[in-house]
Amino acid sequence: MNALVAEFLGTMILIILGNGVVANVVLAKTKGNGSGWIVITAGWGIAVFVGALCSTKASGAHLNPAVTLGLTAAGKFEGNAVGYIIAQMLGAMAGAALVYGFYRAHFIATDNADDKLACFCTAPNIPGAMQAMFCEALGTFVLVFAILMSESASFENMPGLEDAKPPILGLGSLGLVPVALLVFGIGLSLGGTTGYAINPARDLGPRIMHFLLPIPSKRDSDWEYAWVPVVGPIVGAVIAAAVFLITSR
Repeated sequence: MNALVAEFLGTMILIILGNGVVANVVLAKTKGNGSGWIVITAGWGIAVFVGALCSTKASGAHLNPAVTLGLTAAGKFEGNAVGYIIAQMLGAMAGAALVYGFYRAHFIATDNADDKLACFCTAPNIPGAMQAMFCEALGTFVLVFAILMSESASFENMPGLEDAKPPILGLGSLGLVPVALLVFGIGLSLGGTTGYAINPARDLGPRIMHFLLPIPSKRDSDWEYAWVPVVGPIVGAVIAAAVFLITSR
């Protein structure tokens, strides 16, 4: 599979399952209505796992412009960063459209326009763009720095495992299960302020689809806030790359 196609499909599946769990929790008359934050964070962790599972062999499963930029800045990725980011954005838009189609009857049954928007993109629980940007930057820093630091992990420095062979999911490098747990943990610990976009494509792509789709009784797409979950993750990823380069000397 072509790497750009893999990034498109992986990000699409990420959004189908990630935004899908949000829709299941917040929209009216779903089986999961009101099931809470733990369900959302667990769903997003699984979404990362499945999206990465479908794309890691072909593209490395970035699925996130902040990850692509962080790896590039740290010298860990020399591929087509622009192409990856475009594929991620298009995949996120496609995934959001499919979530809307899947839950369309429940969008119609839901009166709260804020809940409808939440199925597409994030928003701070307490208004304040700079505070929200700090939260998004810190969450993304944890994500990207953990991924970069995993590069130094190896069987050779693990007593008793010197001769072991890495399994498919990885132990010497940050594999799919650890990344899923990482995202789950970020959601549990750092997601309560902004909804932890930590991924510009995850937020901006679906926000564009919220604007374009004929969603009944929808509100505006909150463009005043839209720059925060784009700039914040990029800043966090760049800082993570810088700290990695300094500490790895």
